[in-house]
Amino acid sequence: MRLGRTCRERWQTGLVQPDQPQRAVNLVDKLSQFGERWAPRTVAEFNGHDVMVVKIKGEFVWHHHDDTDDLFLVLKGRVTIRLRDGEVEMGPGELFVVPAGVEHQPFAADEAEVLLIEPRGTAKTGD
Repeated sequence: MRLGRTCRERWQTGLVQPDQPQRAVNLVDKLSQFGERWAPRTVAEFNGHDVMVVKIKGEFVWHHHDDTDDLFLVLKGRVTIRLRDGEVEMGPGELFVVPAGVEHQPFAADEAEVLLIEPRGTAKTGD
């Protein structure tokens, strides 16, 4: 089962305009457009996945995703992914993939900015 639209389909449906130049997504600009924390914003899509940016501070709920991995790429700040058997600490430019089914809790002592890639429709709390 295919979840997302191909680039050609997005082109044909008007999501991508053939007569307009294509532009790169400026993540700094996208992140400057909102202040809410723990509220991911989709900035692109590909192959049935959402590419999202999110601002985080404090801790999120412990959760897991039964059927999908969870990718975290730190853009700014420091992020800890708490696992039941340890922690993974990351800074800018570092990423970590939480395997499907593994319970985890993202945490940032100070505000951090993160890029997430998830299959479209993935519940934000997993359960």
